[in-house]
Amino acid sequence: MDTSVTIIGIIITILIAIPLTFILRSNSVNKSKIKAIKKQYSQNNLYNFEVTESQNKKIISIDLKKKGLLFIDFSYKKDIVNFIDLNKIHSCKIIPTTSANSSTILKLELEFLYTKDQKKELIPIYNIDNQFLDPICLYEDHQLAKKWVKIIDDCISK
Repeated sequence: MDTSVTIIGIIITILIAIPLTFILRSNSVNKSKIKAIKKQYSQNNLYNFEVTESQNKKIISIDLKKKGLLFIDFSYKKDIVNFIDLNKIHSCKIIPTTSANSSTILKLELEFLYTKDQKKELIPIYNIDNQFLDPICLYEDHQLAKKWVKIIDDCISK
């Protein structure tokens, strides 16, 4: 009787430990990957990305003093990294792309307008092709974009 309880206890422990091991391992790999990307884009410690937020496999970091923005997206098959020098930016806004026949948002992008040549740069925040839980991810990514547009505008105006 005691042996069967012990065996069941060991099996339950193994069933809980295996997924936790994979989760912790994945998080440590992502953290080290993010740290390496931040180090690469800090340009010899010129930028210190102190304000960071992550959501839905997207990481946005900003250096409020030196005005640098780093956007990392792990939701694509290949990681996407964008760096924007906010000293050269005039404005930032959200650009939604909808389907022709309905109001369904297919894509959300941040549009950066450069000061000198009025050139525009787009950074995709949400793309319906890459998401599995479309309405939830769209809402969360839209809220994230709104929040960061405000942070970026405050940084630009300083």
